[in-house]
Amino acid sequence: SAAVRLNIPCPMPIETEEIVITDTEEETDLDTPWNVIIYDDPVNLMSFVTLIIQRVFGYPKSKAEKMMMEVHKNGQSVVWTGQREQAELYVQQLQSHQLLAMMKQT
Repeated sequence: SAAVRLNIPCPMPIETEEIVITDTEEETDLDTPWNVIIYDDPVNLMSFVTLIIQRVFGYPKSKAEKMMMEVHKNGQSVVWTGQREQAELYVQQLQSHQLLAMMKQT
């Protein structure tokens, strides 16, 4: 089939205007770092908490022990800070080991 081209003049010029919509709240939300926080609980042994911090984050034992002692003495410790998606993954991993963990925006 052949294409048919119609040359119909436009009665008035068409003006185009580009509108850019930005959601600054969402952009800020994505850029703001998130803290992964472990809270003290009466169930888990300190050695277990240290081991899980090492396994989840790959920290050396000395750093994991320092964080665990912070949880023990202060009731909580910020164990990681970064992008939201990664923070969610870390919290899920910590919770799967029965640790009391949450994430909060910095």
